[in-house]
Amino acid sequence: MTYWTKRASPVGVLTLASDGESLLGLWLEGQKYDAAGLEPDAEERPDLPVFRRAAAWLDAYFAKEPLPPPPPLAPRGSAFRRRVWQLLLEIPYGETTTYGALTEALKAAGVPASPQAVGGAVGHNPISILIPCHRVVGADGSLTGYAGGVEKKRFLLELEGADLTGLYIPTKGTAL
Repeated sequence: MTYWTKRASPVGVLTLASDGESLLGLWLEGQKYDAAGLEPDAEERPDLPVFRRAAAWLDAYFAKEPLPPPPPLAPRGSAFRRRVWQLLLEIPYGETTTYGALTEALKAAGVPASPQAVGGAVGHNPISILIPCHRVVGADGSLTGYAGGVEKKRFLLELEGADLTGLYIPTKGTAL
């Protein structure tokens, strides 16, 4: 059985999903792949301890307070995607890395990878914010590839105090 709840945040309404013990998903409203994998018969249960732990973590995160331990995380995906998501958890708060650097880390561990495959895994991260896919930037430092939207990625990085000096920020509607 899958359970869900919604919660307001500075980046909009968040949908959280759980199996009752671990967090399976956290999606920003309107993001690409919003609630992907949330079973149609999922039951709303905002009272679950895992959701209370996630709420405490999110409240501290958005208030820029020391972070409590996160709830147990159990993202569903291929072995390759889970490996990429594990690497995302290693990116320090307020820091960024590139798709290429993640690719090289995987290759160094003996995992065949390309920046495109890594980008696909990052883009399908089912637990936004807690698994910090927003900390991955393009090779030139550009804020690209965030399923929740570049403006939300920028907000999260600025909230964390990441150095965005010199980053290229694509704008919607820019014509060639």
